[in-house]
Amino acid sequence: MTNGRFLSLEGGEGAGKSTQARALAAALEARGRSAIVTREPGGSEGAEAIRALLMQGDAARWSAATEALLFAAARADHVEKVIRPAIAAGQWVICDRYVDSTRAYQGVAGGMDDAAILSLHDFGSGGLLPDRTYLLELPVAAGAARATERDGVAADRFAARDVAFHAAVAGAFDRIAAREPARFRRIDAARPAEDVTRAILADLEEWLA
Repeated sequence: MTNGRFLSLEGGEGAGKSTQARALAAALEARGRSAIVTREPGGSEGAEAIRALLMQGDAARWSAATEALLFAAARADHVEKVIRPAIAAGQWVICDRYVDSTRAYQGVAGGMDDAAILSLHDFGSGGLLPDRTYLLELPVAAGAARATERDGVAADRFAARDVAFHAAVAGAFDRIAAREPARFRRIDAARPAEDVTRAILADLEEWLA
């Protein structure tokens, strides 16, 4: 059995994470790897139920601390029911957002301590981190334009927040990636989607050979 791998895609709104997750899974399948695409919050039955609580309503529905607790609970179920079993079965797991989004959105942008978020992650999910995290970098204004084109007036309670919040999120991702260069790879998401996929695959070549 080939070794399973765990990859995550991070970045701000409109960066193309979902598009890249699907494209990457198709490319891996074409190379003989079994791949699944999942997401956060969500990915398992229990986590999807929590997702509905997190993504709906106005921006003030939950405090950053409450959001962090809900994300940690959703992630614990997701890791237990989907991610760990898939890796153990030799599959490649591609996750559209993971704990680094909580660190950026509820942590730096929301004012929560990073150590507290990681402590919740250690408790709920055994501290599981991806083998590789791809940070899709896109200027905030460009991401907002893409998200508006995609969602129209149906933006969720995170995407609908103001420019200052999303700028803080972008800065948070930048600092997290800078602190963890062994895991993170920065990808210019302003390029055509096909070029972004090729850049990710080139980085993965050592594991695909």
